[in-house]
Amino acid sequence: MTKLSVNINKIATLRNARGHNRPDLLQAARDCERFGAQGITVHPRPDERHIRYQDVRDLKAVVTTEFNIEGNPTPDFLDLVRETRPEQVTLVPDAPDAITSNAGWDTIRHQEYLQGVVRELKELGCRVSIFLDPDLDMVRAAATTGTDRIELYTEDYARQYPQDPAAAIRSYRAAAELAQELGLGLNAGHDLDLDNLAYLHQNLPGLAEVSIGHALICDALYLGLENTIQLYRRQLASSPTQY
Repeated sequence: MTKLSVNINKIATLRNARGHNRPDLLQAARDCERFGAQGITVHPRPDERHIRYQDVRDLKAVVTTEFNIEGNPTPDFLDLVRETRPEQVTLVPDAPDAITSNAGWDTIRHQEYLQGVVRELKELGCRVSIFLDPDLDMVRAAATTGTDRIELYTEDYARQYPQDPAAAIRSYRAAAELAQELGLGLNAGHDLDLDNLAYLHQNLPGLAEVSIGHALICDALYLGLENTIQLYRRQLASSPTQY
């Protein structure tokens, strides 16, 4: 079964807009789990414009499902991971001023660096996932870093999906099949929503987890958080294509 990890960055963005504690981020994480989320994802950035480093420390004490911390492995980020030791760390090569993640790793160019980071994180007891574009060369090079999983960056899929779902999924399916051959676990995330999630799930072999935040929180404004999480879970219950 493909697990749903809810990214709660946008809840923190709303809280930060007024400088108080409404909405309560910790309660929101508890509620997401109670409503069916199988993991909680956060992506702290250096400017703390949404998730703050202290939020990560506080969440570690209350999250009872899988806790996934995403981010660029800067010294401050790695110090936070050493302190909190989440179940999963997703390495994302975003610049400090990036509005959102916008590219996967070049695992060839950064091979030696990633090997060192992956080794340390695994020694801490964390599962490691590397954020990747659906490029077969990058998948092959990811396998030699020692990472446990890759996370496919799905913005291109989401953009192409309304016009041609089959074309949109093609490179992602090839990357997923190669990941299976190489013994890599598979995650996916970015711009996934109630329109495109089921098709992705049905066509990516071995998909272990999706991380969804922006679209899910937007849907929750209209549909309610509990109902929205159940609707996303339902998309992941659809039968995958047989290979």
